[in-house]
Amino acid sequence: QVQLVESGGGLVQAGGSLRLSCAASGRTLRSYTMGWFRQAPGKEREFVAAISRSGGNTRYADSVKGRFTISRDNAKNTVNLQMNSLNPEDTSVYYCAASSVVAITDQSSNYVYWGQGTQVTVSS
Repeated sequence: QVQLVESGGGLVQAGGSLRLSCAASGRTLRSYTMGWFRQAPGKEREFVAAISRSGGNTRYADSVKGRFTISRDNAKNTVNLQMNSLNPEDTSVYYCAASSVVAITDQSSNYVYWGQGTQVTVSS
């Protein structure tokens, strides 16, 4: 069992930056592909970014490519999402998730552990 807790969300003006963190307990994260997803009110949960077990491979949604960076520190059991050049369309609850699938994946159904989410609000 893995427990995931996100932090770092908040209110930021358009063009600003936030850094989300996901801390894990229960088991080491090095056995999992890690991902970030988000869900805005009235919308389905969508993929944001994922990182392989070693951290050597990453994948991003087209909407965040070039603005967001996912990273991980397996020694600290954490995953981070650096978000730059934020715009109001990025307003969502952001979720950290862990997948036991070896290959990097953007499919939410492949993720077995989820955090409670952290709210990110970008004002115009």
